Amino acid sequence: MPQLSITKIFRYEAAHALMGYDGLCANIHGHSYRLEVTVCRTDLDATPGTSIGAENEADPKCGMLMDFSDLKRLVNDTIVNPFDHALILNASMQANLLETLRASHQKIITLPFQPTSENMILYFASRLTACLPAPLRLKKLRLYETESSFTDWEND
Repeated sequence: MPQLSITKIFRYEAAHALMGYDGLCANIHGHSYRLEVTVCRTDLDATPGTSIGAENEADPKCGMLMDFSDLKRLVNDTIVNPFDHALILNASMQANLLETLRASHQKIITLPFQPTSENMILYFASRLTACLPAPLRLKKLRLYETESSFTDWEND
């Protein structure tokens, strides 16, 4: 079945530490994350100019799968703004450490899992899937932790 998709790229800065890890990532350290978000739709007529994304062909958004600015707003509200310049930690981290960090007015996000790129991309996928308007679906996420290291999530 034909499929049409769009992708938007986002960037944010964040730090994390892996609780109990036996390597360098046990230490608080930061990354310049890059997140690629791809949404798609399969119930399409292959004719250019058909009412993709609009009920009415007079609508200026006719022919758009999703307005890139709408996708930007959705991803920024759901992921980028909450995570940008945050310290991401496992909620099971030592309570006194979390209290100390919070007391110093730091932007702390605690998650019920290790904040690896694999776990975070699964979390992002569930959050974005829950707020995408029908009939769009989340097709792919790619989260770069460094310039040369990334994790993919795909929904075929």
